[in-house]
Amino acid sequence: MEFRQLLYTIQIATERNFSRAAEKLHIAQPSLSQQLAKLEKELGVLLFKRSTNSVELTYAGSVFVEKAQQIVDMTDQLRREMEDIADMRKGRLVVGSLPMTGSHVLPHVLPVFRESYPNIEIVLIEESTKRLEQLTANGGTDVSLLSLPLIEPSLAYLPLIEEGICLAVPPDHELADPKYKDTIIPISRLQEEPFILLKKGQGFRAIAHDICQSAGYDPRVVFESGNIETVQSLVAAGMGIAFLPKMVTRNDWQGRAPVYLTLEGNPTRKLVIAYRKGRYLSNAAEAFISTFREIIEKIGV
Repeated sequence: MEFRQLLYTIQIATERNFSRAAEKLHIAQPSLSQQLAKLEKELGVLLFKRSTNSVELTYAGSVFVEKAQQIVDMTDQLRREMEDIADMRKGRLVVGSLPMTGSHVLPHVLPVFRESYPNIEIVLIEESTKRLEQLTANGGTDVSLLSLPLIEPSLAYLPLIEEGICLAVPPDHELADPKYKDTIIPISRLQEEPFILLKKGQGFRAIAHDICQSAGYDPRVVFESGNIETVQSLVAAGMGIAFLPKMVTRNDWQGRAPVYLTLEGNPTRKLVIAYRKGRYLSNAAEAFISTFREIIEKIGV
């Protein structure tokens, strides 16, 4: 049994697809299939049930993947402890991030971290909330920036930011009248409004939905987007209203711009740094978390 076969099996289990697993592993699909067949022959069991449209773990496969993940994690932790003993003279940190959060915060954090720790290689992975939680739970990232609540039970987290959420309306909306500038907008008042939301699978989509449900209704969704800037642009164009984290609001619009208003109850979202429970947090990871906290305090997020 070879270590790479453990990695291959874990990736197949994660992707549930040989082609995607081979692509992520940067090897040819026939080579991946051959390695799995070789491993199954050596073990004397089938690890996966294969059909035309799916790849599913057998019972033996589930046991194997669980133990293989533990071995991979222990090997990774040992390497990181040795790097720490070397006093961070070299190392590698894989950071996961939600696209919305990463695009607005990481440009402030990463240059400072790189200047302080020039020999630590940073690998950035941006994914949707659901996918990022899975990657973090499977050891695909060392730490990840996520928002609460976390669905994956195998994740632990450290709090980072509690950020306010505001309402964005088109400039010609009734609520855009200057008389509402300092008014607190009841969420119940928005029940009949057309909402623009992020696509399903993104954490802030669920937060926006929960805000509406707290007032007793589901949002009437007229548009969805995978990009928060597109959401803002559609609001500015008069296509609907949206809830937005305050970190993404802007005052540099050219022409039509959304109007940002305060919501009743001052809803917030909580950003955290998440990692797999029991996973060793390296000195590099600890330094990244410390740098992140220092920077967000300076920029006032």
